[in-house]
Amino acid sequence: MSGAERLESLLAQWSACPQAEMLATEDFVHEQRQVWAASDYVAQTCLRHPDLLLDLVRDGVLDRALETGEMAAQLRVVLEEAADEAALLPALRRFRRRQMLRIIWRDITGKAPLGETLEDLSELADVCIRQSLERLTAWAVQQWGMPRDGAGQEQTMVVLGMGKLGARELNLSSDIDLIFTFPAHGETDGRRPLSNEQFFTRLGRQLINALGKQTEDGFVFRVDMRLRPFGEAGPLALSFNAMETYYASQAREWERYAMIKARAITGEGAYQEQLLGILRPFVYRRYIDFGAIDAIRDMKRRIQAEMHHRGMEANIKLGQGGIREIEFIGQAFQLVYGGRDRDLQIRPILQVLQRLQQKQLIEEKVVSRLCRAYEFLRLTENRLQAWKDEQTHLLPADADGRQRLARSMGYASWEAFLPALDAHRRQVEQYFSRVFSDDNDQQHPLEKVWLMEDQAQAAALLAEAGFDAAGDAIRQLRVFRQSPACRTLSESARQKLDQLMPRLLEDVARVARPCLTLERLLELLQAIVRRTAYLDLLLENPQVLQQLVRLGSESRWVIGRLVRYPVLLDELLDPGQLYTPLRREELNTELKTLLARIDPHDLEQQMERLRQFAAGNRLRTAAADITGAIPLMVVSDYLTEIAEVVLEHVLQLAWDYLLERHGRPAEVRDKGFAVIGYGKLGGRELGYGSDLDLVFLHADYPQTAMTDGPKSVANDVFYARLGQRMVHLLNTRTPSGILYEVDMRLRPNGSSGQLVSSLSGFEKYQLNQAWTWEHQALVRARVVVGDAALAEKIGKVRLQVLRQQRDADKLCREVREMREKMRRNLDKSSAEKFDIKQGKGGITDIEFMVQYAVLRWAREVSALAAWTDNIRLLEALVDAGLISASLGESLILAYQRFRDVYHHLALQEQAGLVDGETLRQERRLVQQAWRQIMGASA
Repeated sequence: MSGAERLESLLAQWSACPQAEMLATEDFVHEQRQVWAASDYVAQTCLRHPDLLLDLVRDGVLDRALETGEMAAQLRVVLEEAADEAALLPALRRFRRRQMLRIIWRDITGKAPLGETLEDLSELADVCIRQSLERLTAWAVQQWGMPRDGAGQEQTMVVLGMGKLGARELNLSSDIDLIFTFPAHGETDGRRPLSNEQFFTRLGRQLINALGKQTEDGFVFRVDMRLRPFGEAGPLALSFNAMETYYASQAREWERYAMIKARAITGEGAYQEQLLGILRPFVYRRYIDFGAIDAIRDMKRRIQAEMHHRGMEANIKLGQGGIREIEFIGQAFQLVYGGRDRDLQIRPILQVLQRLQQKQLIEEKVVSRLCRAYEFLRLTENRLQAWKDEQTHLLPADADGRQRLARSMGYASWEAFLPALDAHRRQVEQYFSRVFSDDNDQQHPLEKVWLMEDQAQAAALLAEAGFDAAGDAIRQLRVFRQSPACRTLSESARQKLDQLMPRLLEDVARVARPCLTLERLLELLQAIVRRTAYLDLLLENPQVLQQLVRLGSESRWVIGRLVRYPVLLDELLDPGQLYTPLRREELNTELKTLLARIDPHDLEQQMERLRQFAAGNRLRTAAADITGAIPLMVVSDYLTEIAEVVLEHVLQLAWDYLLERHGRPAEVRDKGFAVIGYGKLGGRELGYGSDLDLVFLHADYPQTAMTDGPKSVANDVFYARLGQRMVHLLNTRTPSGILYEVDMRLRPNGSSGQLVSSLSGFEKYQLNQAWTWEHQALVRARVVVGDAALAEKIGKVRLQVLRQQRDADKLCREVREMREKMRRNLDKSSAEKFDIKQGKGGITDIEFMVQYAVLRWAREVSALAAWTDNIRLLEALVDAGLISASLGESLILAYQRFRDVYHHLALQEQAGLVDGETLRQERRLVQQAWRQIMGASA
């Protein structure tokens, strides 16, 4: 019987039903023919239960989407009279029949978009699971008692929905993949107690039976439990501890992929969060994880081999260009980047693809094509399964089946439908191949160098490639190969290293100093070689390797940062971002986002994120500096802004911590606290290795002022602890090192003074007790973090001090004496070397001249107290006519030149010393200026 004949036969049977006459409208008859032609399941269901179709039409639910919660409410009414398990099963199946008829009808007629269909099917599964488990649990508790942990806390089963159910993307005739878990071991409190594992195992079997048993009314959902730990051989229900142990130590790589979509369907909210918190570190690694691509690539190979073995090339789910490949693409990016970016820790694949586009990880046009292909394939899948309510993904082989599918998809014929399907699948396969390409089959020409089979041949190959001292390079490689880190590698890691090294040598050969660069990069590899995720990153991203080689050739400092913080390697993924450092607002947003993702009480993680942020942004600045993307003066601006943003957040973290414990200090506005930056920070001239010279001040308040919290303390105690907490956050050495070295010795009375001083105490000290060198330091001081009102008052104190009446001769003598004292103690110059900072005619001489000039003339020239950086202060001196334009320009150029050389020596992690002949002209100009301004030779 042809498809047309079958349809006419079915409609003839329907016409004999009394309900047919009641539904004989033109619109209904048109829809009925459309739906029954595409779904024999719907046709047979309507013929067996004609009142069901009549009820759906009368209720109007074939023409509208259900409201949120409506399906759950309907099921609750249906199950009200189900007093035991025997009554539960038929009630669930009748409910499922009604919903499936409604869903398929709306799907085939086009009244429901694909998203609604998938959501309704997923909601159907959710409400059936929840309400079945609710009743089964109540009956089990009546029989065995309530399961409790060792502390007497009630326990409930948490059902994890996996796969399409977890992502709420269920198809028309899908299995549901479940995992049963419970919070903790213990036993029930009934007369005949069971262990919690026994209780939840029995409960799980009852739930599987309620949903999956085939009865005369059919089934609700086929239940697949094979994704649980240890698969079919494992316990049916596991405690959270057992789950954590398994996924921490025994789970296989493919289980990470499976767990991406895991969603807790039942259980109390706190238990759900606890379980997902256990699973999250297994799925999403804290580091960038390109090993995920290898694992998915291998999984896809096995699937394709199995399909070829079974002759299943027509499978639209598992075949080339099928649904699974789209899911693999999205989930590969999630596994790679999701540990560092929680925005990617989402389940529905279309949302994942859109998020990847927003993150600029996949091009917009590719995402658009993948989304269209996914919707087309899922719609095709639904049409295939709607025919018999059977789980199939195979395109029909018979002419009637092909024509039926094509018509249900809106095409006139199979010949019109198939090219559209093939076009979508080709686009999916092309992009899948791009993401999961495996280019490791051909031998790299420098592989023989790394394998060291013939050292003479290896040296010749390196020399031919461009190494200036091939023998030295061979020696470095041999030492690295024989190092403990390499000798103890796993087989997988060894293979990855063998693939990486020839590519690295090829890139290194292209730079100006290949042997020096190789030495630096081998130091980095020594630190990361056991962590294969980083090898994967370099293998999967040639541009990362190229950027790494480029930066390594220019800066030992950069490599040193990467050795300490390997996680920063992912900064090299995007050259556009790498060479474009962030400015103040962008920095603030990035750090706020980083800190928002962690528990506010987790001090260790707070300190790690702060260090990660500062190191990453200093690396970006260094990369832009090395490549000339930004000038020297802007380098210091970037580094200063990084420090200021860090200080702002450190203050807020410390404040929040103390506020929670002690409450808010009384008799002050806002925080009543400010941080003064001195030296390079105050002058906006931070370098890569600069420490932070800080002074903490609090507002004035009555001596009796207390905080208003439950553990009230004196304001003085609160602010002292606030300062201590800030120093701890900045200065404590963690596995990632320190955030910033902090020097607090410029506070009133130096190291013997209070860590946090009052505004009035600071004012009295500066006016009455401070030495001249402390007033010199104040020239470069400014409030970097804190309350605006307090900052304004501090600014007035600074202005008052700088504009004091001074004896010019005495001032000049004291400044010269301090400079000589510093030079005796700190100048590392020799007959062969010049100390750029402390040597005669160096940076510090310029700074002392500027500080002397400010202290001498600020009373008459207010502009001199307005700035804290040396360049603008020199410009102000010229504008005021206090020094000549030519002298001012000479000092500015010399200062910039000194700092440029000093910066780049810092990038090479070299001391600030140059050959005696270097910078000779600049030094001579500075010494002449010293004699002119200070009246004596420098």
